[in-house]
Amino acid sequence: MTPGWIGSGKVRARESGEAVEITIDGLTTQAKYYKPLVYEFMRKEWSSRPSWGDFTVEIVMEHVGEPPHIDLDNLAKALLDAIKGYLFHDDAQVARLLVERREGERERIAIRCFPRRGGS
Repeated sequence: MTPGWIGSGKVRARESGEAVEITIDGLTTQAKYYKPLVYEFMRKEWSSRPSWGDFTVEIVMEHVGEPPHIDLDNLAKALLDAIKGYLFHDDAQVARLLVERREGERERIAIRCFPRRGGS
C-alpha cells in the first residue's frame, strides 16, 4: 500500500484501504482537459495493476462561488477514460457511479474508486 499521497503537480493519488483516491487541483469548464491530465499522471506515477470485478466510482467536483458551466456527465466520462486500464480493465466494470457538484473550500475534483462488495 502506498504510504500517502504520490504526485506533486495538479494531480495526486493515494491508496486508502481498498480504495484509490485521486485529487485534481483547480477547475476548468472543459471536461476534455482532464482526460490527458489524469491519464499522464496514471501512466507516469501509478504502479498498481488494474483489477477485475465490479467497482464503485465517486466523483465530487468542489467549487468556490458560482459553479463552472461543465456537464458532469462529460466530466465523468473523461475521468473514467483516464483511469481505465490503471484501476480497472474496462469502464463496464463500474457498477455504481456517483457524480456530484458542491460548494467547497477550494476548487478541485476528488475521485474515489473501490471494489463493489455485495449488492449495496
